[in-house]
Amino acid sequence: MSGRPPTEAERNQEATVYIGNIDDQVGDSLIWELMLQAGPVVNVYLPKDRITQQHQGFGFCEFQSEQDADYASKIMNQIRLFGKPIRVNKASANKQRSLDVGAEIFVGNLDPLVDERMLYETFSRFGPLISQPKIARDDQFQSKGYGFVSFDSFEASDAAIEGMNGQFLMTKPCTVTYAFKKDGKGERHGDAAERLLASQAKKNNYSLQVAMANGF
Repeated sequence: MSGRPPTEAERNQEATVYIGNIDDQVGDSLIWELMLQAGPVVNVYLPKDRITQQHQGFGFCEFQSEQDADYASKIMNQIRLFGKPIRVNKASANKQRSLDVGAEIFVGNLDPLVDERMLYETFSRFGPLISQPKIARDDQFQSKGYGFVSFDSFEASDAAIEGMNGQFLMTKPCTVTYAFKKDGKGERHGDAAERLLASQAKKNNYSLQVAMANGF
């Protein structure tokens, strides 16, 4: 539970669960002990505020096997810790849902003190998010000055770009635009093809399970 936190690439995403709505009184050790009930645990990581060292209400638990992660997401979801029901779901499911929608925005020129919680509180007012916001960090877990936010609809992401581009977060005006697609072709999300697919999915009553309906 100590040492350098694993990066997303180092974690086995298929054997990792996302844990949300964690009470301030809950620490890494309690999450570790709880998740052991589902199977052997490899790593527990609760991102901490670099000033207060308080976790930000969410984290990840990596198991030795994908089967244990599947089991944990079924039996641990909605268990109450200090009166708050935690949300537990497969981390890979969050990632897949965000790729399916494509309503992912890039937030740049961030003040070093802006963290994931602030991004959530700022951007969730434009619409539901399908995964926790991500801030790019270096090996010392310091912010690189940019991050990503994924919405469940293009209406929400359009509103966020219009409402927040150039607005101040802490001491710096942030840059908000659609993120580049991960295929390396230099295209951004939010194009006509993605919007058409999203519209067709909506017509077919396809709905996304919002992982963070009530925030951190």
